[in-house]
Amino acid sequence: MSHEHEHTVTATGAHRRTLAAVLGVSAVIFVVEAVGALLTGSLALLADAGHVLADAGGVALALGATLLAARPASGRRTFGWARAEILAAAVNGLVLCGIGVYVFVEGVRRLWLDQADVEPGGMALFGVIGLVGNLVGVALLYRARNAGLNLRGAFLEVATDTATSVGVLVAAGVIALTGFTRADAIVSILIGLVIAPRAVRLLKEAVDVLLEAAPAGTDLARIRAHIIEVEHVLAVHDLHVHTVTSGLPVLTAHVVVDDSCFHDGHAPRLLDALQECLAGHFDVAHSTFQLEPAGHADHEHPTHT
Repeated sequence: MSHEHEHTVTATGAHRRTLAAVLGVSAVIFVVEAVGALLTGSLALLADAGHVLADAGGVALALGATLLAARPASGRRTFGWARAEILAAAVNGLVLCGIGVYVFVEGVRRLWLDQADVEPGGMALFGVIGLVGNLVGVALLYRARNAGLNLRGAFLEVATDTATSVGVLVAAGVIALTGFTRADAIVSILIGLVIAPRAVRLLKEAVDVLLEAAPAGTDLARIRAHIIEVEHVLAVHDLHVHTVTSGLPVLTAHVVVDDSCFHDGHAPRLLDALQECLAGHFDVAHSTFQLEPAGHADHEHPTHT
């Protein structure tokens, strides 16, 4: 009996229109805040604009990746281009790391070496526009935020942009009330500190997928125990679990079974039982099992476990 699985639309691809709308909103926010930074001299606005630009770039990469991911599988790329989404997430993480470092360094430089005149009224106006735009982005992504790595990254980015927009408004208020222009640099440093750890986290998650690490929360010992509990199963080895892309975990295993399964026609039913076991307990729809008689272990490579 053959077990074939249809390769469905990836998590990001299922929300392509939402990402396209967020990209449009982010592009408008970037232009508005970049112009505002030039007109008011605010580094905080420039930092927020840079962060929004990185976010927009990440969303654009994710959208481009969904077009590649939608391409059918081939003899050379058996999962198609699904992993392009993870590559996009990795690039997004790298860009965000760079933005965070730049904003932090420039903020420190302005705080101690080169104070700049900032026009708080214009800074507040452009900050409000950015805040409203970011709130729209948060509303668009809220329901889809847990659907995949890129969508979660996009939501966190827009949510962080919302917080940094509030920071810009606070800095504008402090400057207007007290004349303390260093507030602009302080908020810029805080924005940099907010960007960097989140970027590192996103990059780490993408790298884990690229290195085919077991998905977070996966307990291989429990999976092994459940497989062994299936009737006629004697042992399990070469058990591997990894993620192709968000929402697409894959499991492979060599399963040692009673010799009788190969003589009485029970092997197809055993495959069904193994598939049902995993799908019910671990949500692993894409699983591949190699059924082996007990004596086959003598033919296995010694490094297999």
